[in-house]
Amino acid sequence: MPRTAEAFWFTSAAGGQIRPVGVAPPGSGEVLVRTRFSALSRGTESLVLRGGVPPGQQDVMRAPFQDGDFPWPVKYGYLNVGEVVAGPPELAGRTVFCLYPHQTEYVVPASAVTVVPTGVPAERAVLAGTVETAVNALWDAAPLVGDRIAVVGAGMVGSGVAGLLSRFPGVDVQLVDPDPARAAVAEAFGIRYVPPEDAEGELDLVVHASATEAGLARSLELLGPEATVVELSWFGDRRVSVPLGENFHSRRLTVRGSQVGTVSPARAARRTYHDRMALALRLLADPAFDVLVTGEAAFAELPDVISRLAAGELPGLAHRITYP
Repeated sequence: MPRTAEAFWFTSAAGGQIRPVGVAPPGSGEVLVRTRFSALSRGTESLVLRGGVPPGQQDVMRAPFQDGDFPWPVKYGYLNVGEVVAGPPELAGRTVFCLYPHQTEYVVPASAVTVVPTGVPAERAVLAGTVETAVNALWDAAPLVGDRIAVVGAGMVGSGVAGLLSRFPGVDVQLVDPDPARAAVAEAFGIRYVPPEDAEGELDLVVHASATEAGLARSLELLGPEATVVELSWFGDRRVSVPLGENFHSRRLTVRGSQVGTVSPARAARRTYHDRMALALRLLADPAFDVLVTGEAAFAELPDVISRLAAGELPGLAHRITYP
């Protein structure tokens, strides 16, 4: 008999609601997962909440297990950790990560889940999708030993990139953000926090993740000759002015996009999506990543949490959701 679960749906720019949903028994090669934690991907889910996915990008922006169509109502999300309660014997009882929305139980193909390694708490494993994006960005960016680097924008993704860069040998990393509270992120990773006006220039690489015009302009200003900005921001339906005057041409600067929807061309011949996710989970063995979780709420509180997010009343980075 089908089971009944509960799922959160975005229903308007003002918020959403929890709705019942039927969950069929798992078939051959499928798993039934009971969710333990999920997390709000603040930047992307804020954009989905306000209905900001452009019509031409709605197919590209679909989450792997999304229900409904943009703008609303839509069941959206992709940071989910749970326990396999039915499925292949080798997965039974295992803690797994899945790119699934906020839902109490769900059935997916066994190939859609990745086992959380021993030593990575389930509470931290909800960051795997964020760290996976950071991994892909650094495959695109290809930093070198000893590089001078800035990460502009200390949101979830930017902070994740900074955390990985802090482990590169010999690099000098600045975490650039106007919010002085982001100094705690830099401290956790053993790197420098600087406000935008104090950032040092002549850099080899800038990773931009602020999703603001000002952040992109400052990123270009910080580059040395022949250097690159890797653009991670998702602006949705907003038009962005890129300052291609000044010294953009004389210094032969580059702006390069990076997006997690495909494996970076630098590794696509040798790495699968599953390989990339497994790597992200292994990297989360580092407890420093706990600094990215700045709030927590119960699943039943999600409608209120989303309403506060819509109203701009919920600052911070990752907001973790706990399940009964």
